[in-house]
Amino acid sequence: MIKLTQLVLASHNAGKLKELQAMLGESVQVRSVGEFSSVEPEETGLSFIENAILKARNASRVSGLPALADDSGLAVDFLGGAPGIYSARYADGQGDAANNAKLLEVMREVPDAERGAQFVCCLALVRHADDPLPIICEGLWHGSILHQPQGANGFGYDPLFWVAERHCSSAELSPADKNQLSHRARAMALFKQRLGL
Repeated sequence: MIKLTQLVLASHNAGKLKELQAMLGESVQVRSVGEFSSVEPEETGLSFIENAILKARNASRVSGLPALADDSGLAVDFLGGAPGIYSARYADGQGDAANNAKLLEVMREVPDAERGAQFVCCLALVRHADDPLPIICEGLWHGSILHQPQGANGFGYDPLFWVAERHCSSAELSPADKNQLSHRARAMALFKQRLGL
């Protein structure tokens, strides 16, 4: 078990920082890598795990603190796991609407039975930049790809991701429900368990 009093989050996203601080509680102070550097490392890994470790090592190196990184995306069964690590850049960096439009076009003729998918979250914690034993926690959220967007909440592929147990898309869930069901929530539950929080 690791005792942490503070860590740096390998993200410049204020929303993620707030969400993580809420999940970890008051015992761990969470700081943004943006306090230490504005440079984002190039994500050269070939998997969610590799990219999460790469980002965590960079954040620890620039801050001198233990670092936590998250690499997430959508893996569609019919597409062999694509868009995967390229989820955010699927439509050449043109944003969520373009990514969703491209996915719908690629999946246009695919029958319902073959539209399975999962959101993936990989968390990596390093105690220092050269930590030989990062703590890795993964979360999977199984669902399927809709034929058209539904809902206005969330971001990314949420409007296309059907959550069977709730009979709605991820974008139709309340933020509180999503934070209990999602891939990130599942990975974070494992992370807190590993750290004894």
